[in-house]
Amino acid sequence: MNPQIRTVGIIAHVDHGKTTLVDAIFRQAGLFRENQHVNDRVMDSNDLEREKGITILSKVASVRYLDTKINIVDTPGHADFGGEVERVLSMVDGVLLIVDAHEGPMPQTRFVLKKAFQHGLRPIVCVNKIDRENARPLEAYDKTLDLFIDLGADEDSLDFPVLYTSGHSGFARTSPTGTETDLRELFEAIVRHIPPPKVEPEGPFLLQVNNLDYSDYLGRMFGGKVLRGSVKVGDRLQQLRDGDPLKAAFNITKVWVYEGIQMKEVESASAGEIVMLSGQDKVLISDTLTAPDASPALAAIEVEPSTLSMNFYANNSPLAGRDGGKYLTIHKIRERIEKEEVTSVSVKIEPGTAPDIVRVKARGELQLAVLIETMRREGYEIQISRPEVIFEKIDDVIHEPHEIVTLELPEEAVGATMEELSRRRGELTDMVKADSSTRLTYVIPTRGLIGFRSNFLTLTRGLGTMSSIFDGYKPYRGEIASRTVGSLIAKDPGKITRYAYEDVQERGQMFYEVGIEVYGGMIVGACARDEDLVVNATKTKAATNMRSASADATTVLDAHKDFSLEQALSWLRDDELLEVTPKQLRFRKKILDHSERRVSERRSEMAALH
Repeated sequence: MNPQIRTVGIIAHVDHGKTTLVDAIFRQAGLFRENQHVNDRVMDSNDLEREKGITILSKVASVRYLDTKINIVDTPGHADFGGEVERVLSMVDGVLLIVDAHEGPMPQTRFVLKKAFQHGLRPIVCVNKIDRENARPLEAYDKTLDLFIDLGADEDSLDFPVLYTSGHSGFARTSPTGTETDLRELFEAIVRHIPPPKVEPEGPFLLQVNNLDYSDYLGRMFGGKVLRGSVKVGDRLQQLRDGDPLKAAFNITKVWVYEGIQMKEVESASAGEIVMLSGQDKVLISDTLTAPDASPALAAIEVEPSTLSMNFYANNSPLAGRDGGKYLTIHKIRERIEKEEVTSVSVKIEPGTAPDIVRVKARGELQLAVLIETMRREGYEIQISRPEVIFEKIDDVIHEPHEIVTLELPEEAVGATMEELSRRRGELTDMVKADSSTRLTYVIPTRGLIGFRSNFLTLTRGLGTMSSIFDGYKPYRGEIASRTVGSLIAKDPGKITRYAYEDVQERGQMFYEVGIEVYGGMIVGACARDEDLVVNATKTKAATNMRSASADATTVLDAHKDFSLEQALSWLRDDELLEVTPKQLRFRKKILDHSERRVSERRSEMAALH
């Protein structure tokens, strides 16, 4: 046993202050010099994580408290990244459960705590943000205790250590009215209550891969917790895979451990350490690395199933390559998604599709949106189909994935939100009124949540919060009408003119401003009625001999509608695509030519009649 190491996972519902608390731990452990400038949310190193304010990838860092090394693994709080949570829990020895002092436990708290119990991990509860206005620390503690009981915790687990913390102010107290001003109590609790790594110090080396990275200089990097023995540079290891006859031997070329937020190269590492290694390229999450012929493969890490799929195509629009894209071919797109598939436990490429399509399966629309946004920033141009739910046939009955969704919203938005969720086949299971807000809990098909998030923010004027967790496959709930308006489709290529804009805005809402370049078959707006309408968005005013100083400037142009990537994906219909480039999002019909499209529509109508 190595009693000088503690490895702790930090788990929480999204936005309960987990990453801010980690920042405070780093500052007080002396990781940074007094005069060193440190960004907030140090472990959210990815640009998208900083912008969205969420953790997407799990990260590892370490601090030292007296003579103990504490490895800290930060995990995502959003349900779409549940696969990352599974990955982390397989290598930690205990967890810090962060609960917001105002909100109390939320659906994702239940999800991550249930997973921690399944892995036999003991939690330390941190009731966080206790210095905020509206904080109710004792109520949050009571609700957390109820949650433990609800999840079937045994008597030993119900006697969990609890601290009252503020990541922002950097303190941990043993009671809400305590006077402690630093995090010493938190460090002490980790050393006292998190057990040393459950590993075998002696014996042939054993490790299960649950962390992957890539370096342009070193190629694939892989790692996890050393479960048995030790490893040093030059060691000969064997790679095994659960349910696969694979047996590949290779030599270790480099070994790293985590020191602070950096990786430190070392000659060797022993049982209990979290390491990264290099020396083999085709390593996947869950692979077993062991001394030759020493052990069978360990069981693969199980994650929740993918619930959505989406087709990726090469950008073949008339404006392809005009927005600074560097990677335009389907080959490059497939290569990039294969790289994602290797490092992610829940993004999968569906085999057997046509050569010009990459069909990607993932846990949820946010996960897909994050992948697409990352690719566009890297210089990829792609076309995306509408997200589709993955159905399953169980006992000859079609089943579809369902989610439990919890919404906290102002009183005045309750009626409209309930009406919208009912239209999306949601079923109300709980309703709790608080001082100035209402909490609704629904069971809803995953299909019903596609595009709901942005609608919800509009209905609640940005004041609502929502979260969802997977609730298993249940019988198909029937049709859900997606959108209730048709498309305004550009007739000819060119730039949108003010004269055309004035005319077209009478028929619906425009998506682009005057001067934007469009092409035939591109969708330039939403029609006021539920029908597609071809419009002339590029026409110019015929020249006349009559001149008027003010005539052209009197009509006020309606504002065009801007879309975020998530909103754009949910707006699509089955016969439409979203063109994503480094600079633009463009809606288009799959078939650009108007007459060809009409023929295709007629064929579909005839097929439906027969």
